[in-house]
Amino acid sequence: MKFITFLNPDGKQRVGWVSGDGVVDMQIAGQGKLPVSIRELLEHQEAYFPVIQSIENDVQPTYSMDEIELLAPLPNPCTFRDYVAFETHVKNAAATHGNTVAPEWYEVPIFYFSNPNAMRGPGEEVARPKKCLKLDYELEMACIIGKKGKNIQASDAEEYIFGYTILNDWSARDLQAQEMKVLLGPAKGKDFATSIGPWIATKDELQTYKIGDRFNLEMTAKVNGEVWSHGNFKDIYYSFGQMIERASEDVTLYPGDIIGSGTVGFGCILELGTEEYRWLEPGDEIELEITGLGVLKSRIV
Repeated sequence: MKFITFLNPDGKQRVGWVSGDGVVDMQIAGQGKLPVSIRELLEHQEAYFPVIQSIENDVQPTYSMDEIELLAPLPNPCTFRDYVAFETHVKNAAATHGNTVAPEWYEVPIFYFSNPNAMRGPGEEVARPKKCLKLDYELEMACIIGKKGKNIQASDAEEYIFGYTILNDWSARDLQAQEMKVLLGPAKGKDFATSIGPWIATKDELQTYKIGDRFNLEMTAKVNGEVWSHGNFKDIYYSFGQMIERASEDVTLYPGDIIGSGTVGFGCILELGTEEYRWLEPGDEIELEITGLGVLKSRIV
């Protein structure tokens, strides 16, 4: 299933799922027995999923896609961790500063925390920070945690994943470069916006693309209709299982936590280089597409 958060024709925020060319309003279909947010659905799956499964094949779409406005499918995640799990991206990013990959990167998957209150949805505008002249997109995939757990082993991580979505980890490269010289990692270079969507696809939706603990998923990024980035998720160095194992060491993960994969190789302007490409500017439209997960569109203002 593909779960969404949206505005109905009356402008009210609702949740539901995609059904053919339309959407099902969860509250209407469940006659008040289903949750009013994706977060609540994640936190109480054992109560709500039997109800959803009992009506899924019988209910008709409440609205057409044209009648609603999609929002970030999980507008208020508990936490947001973003990894740097693609080796090609790490090599390319290091090379821009004349460096090589730190040996420690091969020892453990590395992540940083970003702002869970700055989620943007499909089609939603993203404001370039006032002090930023080097705005970049980042082509990523994310998993949504659906079960509470601590010290989770990579081999068991699958049961803790609810589903997946596209993630755009917007980066103010000039702000990021300044602050990372203090050796703490990105903060103001990242915290202004993160786009996710257009929906959360439950993990069964990607089963046919699975190769071991990875997925054969084409990933592309377009700027104003032109393909700038192209890669495949199967090239990731660390699996989501390994990321979850690292994230949950001595720490409890909760339903509604988001874990980002990091950028696929050549999945951002920093890697592509500004000799042939340029930094994003107001008016630019960016489309990220991943097999099985749809298209995430954004416009810079």
